[in-house]
Amino acid sequence: MPPTINIGETNCLLGASPEYAVAVTNVAQIQLAINLARTLKLRLVVKNTGHDFGAKSTGMGSLSIWTHKLKSIKFYQTYKQGSYSGAAFKLGAGVQAFEIYEAAKQYGVSVVGGEGQTVGVMGGYILGGGHSPLSSLYGMAADQVLSMEVVTADGRFLTASATSNPDLFWALCGGGGSTYGVVTSVVVKAFPKIAVTTLTYVLQTSATVTADQFWAAMRAFFDGFIEYTDAGNYEYFRIQNLGGGQYFSDMGPWFAPGMTKAQLQAQVAPLFARFAEIGMDVTPTYIEYDNFHDAWAASFPLEPWGSNAIRQASRLFPRANWQDQTKLNATFDAIRGVVEDGGYIIAFNIAANGVGGGVTPPDNAVNPAWRETVMHCILATFWDPTGPEADIKAASDKLTFDWMQRWRDVSPGAGAYMSESDYIEPNFQQAFWGTKYAKAYQLKQKWDPAGVFYAQNGVGSEDWKMSEMLLGNLPSQNSKLCRK
Repeated sequence: MPPTINIGETNCLLGASPEYAVAVTNVAQIQLAINLARTLKLRLVVKNTGHDFGAKSTGMGSLSIWTHKLKSIKFYQTYKQGSYSGAAFKLGAGVQAFEIYEAAKQYGVSVVGGEGQTVGVMGGYILGGGHSPLSSLYGMAADQVLSMEVVTADGRFLTASATSNPDLFWALCGGGGSTYGVVTSVVVKAFPKIAVTTLTYVLQTSATVTADQFWAAMRAFFDGFIEYTDAGNYEYFRIQNLGGGQYFSDMGPWFAPGMTKAQLQAQVAPLFARFAEIGMDVTPTYIEYDNFHDAWAASFPLEPWGSNAIRQASRLFPRANWQDQTKLNATFDAIRGVVEDGGYIIAFNIAANGVGGGVTPPDNAVNPAWRETVMHCILATFWDPTGPEADIKAASDKLTFDWMQRWRDVSPGAGAYMSESDYIEPNFQQAFWGTKYAKAYQLKQKWDPAGVFYAQNGVGSEDWKMSEMLLGNLPSQNSKLCRK
C-alpha cells in the first residue's frame, strides 16, 4: 500500500515484515521454529518466494520460516508410489521454476510447474494447486504430487502420501500454503520429454482498425477456447486499454505442447481467416522447440519486480459459459466492459482437468472450479500513489465490488484461484475451495487445533482477524492478529 496510508513504512519501521526470520537449511531448524512459535504464541509465517497475491508471507511482529534455501533435487528413473510407477523428482521446498525445468531438461523429461521463472514450485504454488503451461494436458501441479515431507504444528516430521497420513496429503494438495504445516520436500511425477510449438501475435487498434474491429477479433479468439484446451493448448494473453478508445492485446505466447508448427498452423487457420474477414492484419510468429524448457525459457522472460500502486483479483470462468451462446455473450461483454472501464487483464485459456492428455485428476483439495475452467482471468486496477486516499479507496473498491461483481454475476457458482486472487474476495471459502471447504476446514482443526499456522484467506482464517484495516476494508498485516 502507498506509504501515505501504511504508516509503518512512512516511519521506516518494519511494518508488516517479520521481526525475525529463520533461513532454514534443515528439518530440525523448522521444528525448533514451530515449537518456539507455538509455545510463546508468536505469529508464525512461512515464506518461500512470496509470489502469492494475498500477503501470506507477511505479518507484523511475526517469526518467519524462510524455506528458500531448501534446494535439493533428486531424480528417480523409476519411482513407485501406489499405482504409479515411473520417473519422478524429489525436490526441496525452495526449488524454483527455472531450477526444476533445467533439471528436467538435463534428465530428458518434463514436469508440471508455473510460468514465472522465480516461483517456488514446491512451496505455496503447489500447495495452492498450481496452474501450468502443461495443465491442459496433465492437470494442476498438485495433481502430480506422489508424497510430501512436512513438519506439522506439533513439531513432528511426517510423510504424507496416499498411503501415509492420507488425510493430510489430501489437504496439502490444494489446501493452500502456510495452513497445515511446513512442507520440506515433495516427490512429483516426471513426464516424457515433449516438443512444443509457440505462436505470438498482436491485436491492436490503429488509424485503420477500429475498437469494434479489435473486440470482434478478440471475440473470434474467445470462441475457440474449448477447442484449444481440448487439444492441450495454453494461451497466455493480455488486454489493455490505452486510453482514447485505443486497445491492445498481445498473445505471449500461444503454447502448444506436443504439436508441430504445421499442426498448430492448421488448428489456428480458421481463427486467422476470421481475423482477415474482420479486417485485422495479423502477423503470426511460430517457433518449434524439441523440449519444454527451451520453449518456456524463450516465452516467459524474467518478470519485473518492485512496488507499484495496484490491486489484483481473478476469476475462473467455466466451460459451461462457452457451451451456451447467451452465457458466452454475457461473459465476453463482462470482460470487455471492465477493460473499457480501465481494467487491465492478464488471462489464460487453460483447462486443468487433464482433458487434453486424457488423464483423470486425483481427489484432492484443489478447487473444483479448476476442473470446469477454460479461462483463468486476472484483473488489475492502478492508481496514483500520491493521490488522495479517497481516490485510492474508490479504485480499490471498484475492483472488488463493481468489476469483479460483473464477473461473478456471469459465472455463478464458479470460483477464483486462491494464489492470484482478490485480497478481500467475498465468500472466499466457496470461491477458493467450493465443495471441498468443509473437509479442508475439518482437517485444519485436526492437524492444527491451536492455530499455529495462519494465512490471509487460508483455510480457517475466518476464525481470526487483523486489528486494523486499510482503506476501511483491507486487513492490515501491519497490525495485531487476534482470535475472534
